[in-house]
Amino acid sequence: MRRQFAKAVTSAWLAVAIACAPSFSRAEDAIAVIERAKRSVVAVGTFERTRMPQFSFRGTGFAVDDGTLVVTNAHVVPELADGGRIEQLGILIPQPGAASGVFREARVVATDAATDLALLKVGGTPLPPMRIGDSERAKEGQSILLSGFPIGAALGPFAATHRGMLAAIAPIAIPQARSKDLDPKVVRRLAQGSFNIFQLDATAYPGNSGSPVYDASSGDVLGVVNMVLIKSTKENVLAQPSGITYAIPSKYILELLQKAR
Repeated sequence: MRRQFAKAVTSAWLAVAIACAPSFSRAEDAIAVIERAKRSVVAVGTFERTRMPQFSFRGTGFAVDDGTLVVTNAHVVPELADGGRIEQLGILIPQPGAASGVFREARVVATDAATDLALLKVGGTPLPPMRIGDSERAKEGQSILLSGFPIGAALGPFAATHRGMLAAIAPIAIPQARSKDLDPKVVRRLAQGSFNIFQLDATAYPGNSGSPVYDASSGDVLGVVNMVLIKSTKENVLAQPSGITYAIPSKYILELLQKAR
């Protein structure tokens, strides 16, 4: 009887261990994916030697292609009043355990106003690039991660990662039932032609503009967080922001890379 009881307990423990093993494995995979992605994520802003702080944070970017190109939102990139002689456009590369990062100057090599994407060229040693996935194959319900610098000007150069899922694939702008709900931005978007964007069940904050949205299993980039362009057309009739996060699909990154070559 005692032997049968011991065997039953052993079998029960084995069943629990087998049931738990996949979840442990998934958690370990996600940790590795996030660690790899964060090596590619940088802060985008401007540097001025006589200013305090010297680096002015504007948004997030991430390395692609050969590691010398950084993708971000076009609205993150400022117009420099002095042409870059005093205030320089560039990226800040976070340093583990440090309150500041390493600044590198950058220049714009391609932009696309329609998708609000920009491509920056950065000098020095190439960064580890993120692999761009096929956004055309993305599915609603797919688990995603996004890494960037939420409220980066206040919280500093420490990349944070948020988990969520792809909640919907929807047009960036749709015709309104009432003409009074239209504004110039929506009219322009409808005239230029609508295209599909990703609605995410994940929280992004000011500073996350330009953050990569990537598959939680593979780390492949599926989109770029956009906190300005899309909200101005999707939520123009709302009195208060919805808190929903949107992203530009990665297919438009590939088109921008082609434009830069």
